[in-house]
Amino acid sequence: MKKQKISPFQLFTLMFLFELGTTVVVGIGLTAKQDAWWIILLSTGPGMLLFLIYSSLYRQNENLPLTTYIPRVLGRYIGYPMSVLYILFFMYEAARDVRDLIELLIISIIPETSMWIIGVVIVLLITYAVYWGIEPLARAGEIFFFVIVILGTIGALFIFVSDVIKLKHFLPLFQIKWKTIVTNILPETVNLPFGEAVTFTMLFPYLNQSNMVRKAGGSAIVLAGIVLSFTVALEIAALGSYIASTSVFPLLTLTQKINVLNFLQRLDAIAISVLIICVFFKITVFFYAAIIGITNMFKIKKRIYPIGLVGIIILIASILMASNTIQHLDTGTKILPVYLFIPLQIVFPLFLLAVTWIRKKLNVK
Repeated sequence: MKKQKISPFQLFTLMFLFELGTTVVVGIGLTAKQDAWWIILLSTGPGMLLFLIYSSLYRQNENLPLTTYIPRVLGRYIGYPMSVLYILFFMYEAARDVRDLIELLIISIIPETSMWIIGVVIVLLITYAVYWGIEPLARAGEIFFFVIVILGTIGALFIFVSDVIKLKHFLPLFQIKWKTIVTNILPETVNLPFGEAVTFTMLFPYLNQSNMVRKAGGSAIVLAGIVLSFTVALEIAALGSYIASTSVFPLLTLTQKINVLNFLQRLDAIAISVLIICVFFKITVFFYAAIIGITNMFKIKKRIYPIGLVGIIILIASILMASNTIQHLDTGTKILPVYLFIPLQIVFPLFLLAVTWIRKKLNVK
């Protein structure tokens, strides 16, 4: 693939939009009810530790993408299967996010439209973005970062003015047990979205100032954690913990509460615009990471062929992965954190970093 470069601020904006992604669509940590907002803030700490692991792997392995240095560290017989597994992981996550966006559009604005038609349009747009490369995507990320900030600020102000905030919805505070937080809630809120930043181990080599990886990426994770916590707090304050935790798209339900002087009402367009933008960038980053892995592993020069093939696979997988919305969401919240996210986003990166350090100490090449 053509070698392109992005600036630290562009990496920051891409990571910020990626971290919001589908998380701001479906919400996270709401199983903790009224305590969800501070648990998300708490999860930002472990999320930063994970990012330090990912950035350390990048710095220890000569500025290479993840799927390239895994075989160098673990050898071809273990390394190549693991690299393929990560490529499949990126493709699967892209397909899940396409399905999230399809469900959002069907529920909110086009309920009578076929899932296949919506999916084809989404994948075509994503494919077009991936084809032109990381630089145009990063420049678009700079623009849409400010769009998200403006829309989010306007939406929050309208919610406050609408007088739907009820502080009693936060009571009683700190009722959830720490054992439940550690064993059930943190694995979900740390892995989604912070653990998904492992995808950026494929994009770090495109940064034009490699020493700025930690500063740019760490800032994005902290800001995303604060924004997600604030968003969930608004959802709880306006909807109550029960409605917020049972709503399919709580942010969309929240904006339907807006009523400014009986004139500005149900500004669903604000929420839908924010959600579409964030999910678009998340899908594109997953898609692009998969293409980087495929082209590097198989030495493919013409990327149009793998882009087209991966696009078709993502489209089909997004439609066939679940028969309905509930099954789709249950898989994402109950099955994936245990069987996919923890092994690929926490356990294996830690193991890989340990092996890398040992090889460096022993001067093994």
